[in-house]
Amino acid sequence: MSPDDGRTRDRVTGLLLEHGAQTATELAGRLGVSPAAVRRHLDSLVAEGHVTELVRSRSGQGAERALPGSVRGRGRPARHFVLTDAGRAGFPHAYDDLALTALRFVAAHGGPDAVRDVAEQQLAGLEERCSTAVERATATTGSAPVDRAQVLAEALTAEGYAASASALSGGGQLCQHHCPVAHVAAEFPQLCEAETAVIGRLVGTHVQRLATIAHGDGICTTHIPGRLSGNTSRAPRPVPTERSAQRRPAPSTTPQSARERTPA
Repeated sequence: MSPDDGRTRDRVTGLLLEHGAQTATELAGRLGVSPAAVRRHLDSLVAEGHVTELVRSRSGQGAERALPGSVRGRGRPARHFVLTDAGRAGFPHAYDDLALTALRFVAAHGGPDAVRDVAEQQLAGLEERCSTAVERATATTGSAPVDRAQVLAEALTAEGYAASASALSGGGQLCQHHCPVAHVAAEFPQLCEAETAVIGRLVGTHVQRLATIAHGDGICTTHIPGRLSGNTSRAPRPVPTERSAQRRPAPSTTPQSARERTPA
């Protein structure tokens, strides 16, 4: 996509945000381009899930319904386009500021423990979804912590964390390349602590956070201890049997020569 096309698409989504549902002809009039050019951009936005189509009656009355990918035929109502939630997410928002304001209020009236309760509640749904995925996958692949971490990374990626897991000589590491609450967690570390506890429960062992995006690190890194590759303890020597003890000659305590009696 050329820079000009990118700017036109940004203008199309901006107009849909500002004016609501519009037809390709209405957008073209505001942009000063042809309706065909606008439809090309709308088709791409619909394919990406940023825009959806509504069908209205020509009188403007009656229920609106989304018809993604529908094609207008003769006598059909005009096609109007609106932004989806994914399309709106690309514009600036104040969710972080709202979350900070709410947690500051909770901290002022309930203290750090109240903030921790909020963090745990916020992660409860995530833990449930990831737990289902981990248990289903490890039923056939194994239940070692490192194995569970590999599955957990895939589940977290589906949740938007862009996670990966790698095996090391001393266990493994779970890396999260994106943190949806980094700005808020920078002020309230209880969010990171609650997330670390969730990771530990999901992989089935105590884990240690080595780095977090909220504290200025590039990646949230969690160390996951693994099983030792072998048993390092020494096995006990077998006790000799009575028969083998009888065959073994007893050591002699009598010197066999004068040389042995007299040191050289």
